[in-house]
Amino acid sequence: MNALRPPGPLVLYARSRALPVTVAALACAALLTLWAASRPETYLDPYRRVPLLSLAPLLASAAIGVSLHSSTRDLDDTAVRPWWPRRLAHLLVLSVLAALLLALAVPGHAEVFGAAAMVRNTLGAVGLTAVSAVVFGARASWLPTTLYFSGVYLSASAPRVRNETVLAWPVQTGPQPGAWAVALALFVTGLALCAVRGARPERPRG
Repeated sequence: MNALRPPGPLVLYARSRALPVTVAALACAALLTLWAASRPETYLDPYRRVPLLSLAPLLASAAIGVSLHSSTRDLDDTAVRPWWPRRLAHLLVLSVLAALLLALAVPGHAEVFGAAAMVRNTLGAVGLTAVSAVVFGARASWLPTTLYFSGVYLSASAPRVRNETVLAWPVQTGPQPGAWAVALALFVTGLALCAVRGARPERPRG
């Protein structure tokens, strides 16, 4: 009889948002980051980790952003119970998990381009992706974050850009207060908007 019992609401929610696939993607991103960060030249020279501080959060935030898509948005909006607590828990749990996994994947040099900067960039990237999901939809939420991170990284060689702590926060060292302020502001904004409004409904294909 137990085998015929229908899955609970949490299981159904996880399946509908492809959360198992998202968690697997976060684990793969962390393993790839650990492999790259553990190479001798990267471990000894923390400045070689700057590309990792851009790429790893981008991969994690893209996976989280896509998981915000709902194919039953009309049913969600007419549900008896409000959906914002589930959206909030969804985004918060995945963000903490991604930040923790990626921080552990960058051993040593925590105060330079290590765990602190990885946590900051992950939270900021997720926040920007969540805002993009509300504005553009979950499936396109990764694009604005990718464009911004890529632009900052490619311009970081210019001293004027690199010294702009607020504008170029993804390429700053770990303890920069201005960079943390921007990243946390993006994260809180994305978390609140996505919890209240959810990802923008997308037209069915075909």
